Amino acid sequence: MKVDGREIAAALAPAALLALVLGAVAGLLAATLTPAERAALWALLEPRLALVLMGWLVASLLAGWALRAAWLHFGAAPGRIAEALQVVLANDDAPRLPPQGSAGSRALAVAVNALVLQRRTLREGIAQKVAEASLEVAQERNRLAALMAELTQSVVVCNLDGRILLYNARARLQFRALADGQAVGGAESIGLGRSIYAVLDRRLVAHALEAVQQRLQRGAAHPSAQFVTGTQGGQLLRVQMSPVKAPGAGADQPLNGFVLMLDNITRVLAEDTARDRLVQTLTEGHRGALGNVQAAVELLDDPALDGATRERFLGVIRDEVAAMSRRLNEAAEQGLRSLKTRWPLEDMLGADLVAAAARRIETQLGARVIATEVDGQLWLKVDSYSLIQALLHLAGRLSEEYDIKRVQLRLAAAGDKAQLDLVWAVQAMSTETVTAWETEPIKAGDDRSPLTVRDVLERHAGTLWFERARVRQEAFFRLLLPLAGEGAPLETADVMRGDSRPEFYDFDLFAQSDRGGALAERLLSELSYTVFDTETTGLEPAAGDEIIQLGATRIVAAKLRRQDCFDQLVDPQRPLSAAGIAIHGIEPEQLRGQPLIGTVLPAFHAFAADTVLVAHNAAFDMRFLQLKEASTGVRFEQPVLDTLLLSAVIHPQQDSHRLEAIAERLGVPVLGRHTALGDAMVTAEVFLKMLPLLQAMGLTTLAQALEASRQTYLARVAY
Repeated sequence: MKVDGREIAAALAPAALLALVLGAVAGLLAATLTPAERAALWALLEPRLALVLMGWLVASLLAGWALRAAWLHFGAAPGRIAEALQVVLANDDAPRLPPQGSAGSRALAVAVNALVLQRRTLREGIAQKVAEASLEVAQERNRLAALMAELTQSVVVCNLDGRILLYNARARLQFRALADGQAVGGAESIGLGRSIYAVLDRRLVAHALEAVQQRLQRGAAHPSAQFVTGTQGGQLLRVQMSPVKAPGAGADQPLNGFVLMLDNITRVLAEDTARDRLVQTLTEGHRGALGNVQAAVELLDDPALDGATRERFLGVIRDEVAAMSRRLNEAAEQGLRSLKTRWPLEDMLGADLVAAAARRIETQLGARVIATEVDGQLWLKVDSYSLIQALLHLAGRLSEEYDIKRVQLRLAAAGDKAQLDLVWAVQAMSTETVTAWETEPIKAGDDRSPLTVRDVLERHAGTLWFERARVRQEAFFRLLLPLAGEGAPLETADVMRGDSRPEFYDFDLFAQSDRGGALAERLLSELSYTVFDTETTGLEPAAGDEIIQLGATRIVAAKLRRQDCFDQLVDPQRPLSAAGIAIHGIEPEQLRGQPLIGTVLPAFHAFAADTVLVAHNAAFDMRFLQLKEASTGVRFEQPVLDTLLLSAVIHPQQDSHRLEAIAERLGVPVLGRHTALGDAMVTAEVFLKMLPLLQAMGLTTLAQALEASRQTYLARVAY
């Protein structure tokens, strides 16, 4: 706690007062005595002068301690109550004022708590009224969130500075898949408030935006622009841009931002290229072969041609025809392979697949289909179109060969697979017949396909067999199919952290702009922050201690983005101390095989780009980072705010500025302490609680907060 001058005065006042009293008494006594009496008195006191001084010192210390304790209990209590009251005024969920000090101060704290409770009740009532009035708006937001979550298109919305203010789960998965390798620390390529230019080339986006604005000025109703760009992982993206304007804005009104819709066209482009190459190869190969055949045929018409020459020309024709046939077969096989993989496997409710197949069989064949033994909870991963075509082919062959007009479809789980049965009344059927039906091209009504039933099953990594159940007087084809989730890509729920839906949009960012003045003069509430913490092998960075864990989260538009976080263990390549393990709980086995700091620090640097760094006791963490700047090639040059120093600015009268003590004062629950990410989360919540307190003190800009931090007595701490 900062030492108060009044506290020092209270401790020293008794000594000075006693000295003055002793001096005054001695002066008055000396004035009433004769010189002889004064000499006699001095002779009496001189040997005992040390005892007098010791008595004065002891009395001064006791009186000073008592007066200082009285000051701290009675005099300083109103100041501490005032600091706590500032927290209460800024945060409705702040803890109650602790009764302290004199009876009057304690009564004041009780009265203030009653007023705070009354205010909280009134605000809750107002909030309820506002919530009721805003229900329709909230429903629209929820509809938007649900719609964005279900879109199969990757959508990203940015303001004019390229700051991301909305993206859907598909876009998050798209950029995760496009990332060049596994992201260190689990950090995503995109996040609210982050720059789209970290993923896409700024020049391409600027050119497309200029094209959109020009089309708007020409009066286009729905202007858009499109470009193709590559990613670090070697993938190709097709990006379509559309403008975002305020409702009712005219063509001459400035844009608010832009929408990007992204498609990965790498595979499509590769398939188109392969198809074009195949067509070109067939064209060039057949042109030459046909020329040779035509020339040989013309020469064969010559009646004067001898037998040996005629045979040679016939051989040329045979060779060229064989080569043409071979090329056509190869092209057909390649086309068949492409056809097998053209349709992706998608998750589908098994009952829906059975119902669709039953409708097709009844419509195409006029047969009756029974679908009663179907597990309605099974989800399959199938290409529904080709699979229904295969079932229709088998049912059609049964109808043609055996005049079977009544079949049954059954679906049940079979271990890690699903078994789909096409059942009919028992008929004599040979294995050769089943094999022939399985390997012939599919005929589904009037549709023809080069694929076979076996091709379709191979596409699904499944199998088919024919079986008779004599007891039930039935026969069936059984198809084993994959269940959904087996080898499936990540879905939206897999990338959500926690139990609640992550917030992938924040339209408040439309109003944010990097063009609005220098960073130091920007309002604290407008800035983006990276709040971080480290766990280390020890407390002496200059003596060789190393980082073993780095965790961070982001604050954008004065909101904590819990899902946008960085969390990575680091192999320090040195032993851990038993004392350190007792604090952070990280065992040496957990660090083996983890990336080195040379890999982790550049990834964290990219995660924290274009933000203000925030940490508790930031001098300690920053020293570890700065000592690695030379070896890793990255420099952390952005401003740094320290919640330790800010606490000393806001609450100079408090006894402790430890993170736990600050969190308790501000009403922040402490969870996950002594893990890097857990401490970063607590620090972020503490920092958000501090922002209105700083604003109440007139500290509204980054420059003002930094200067106030530098003036605190704790700013002298160095590592």
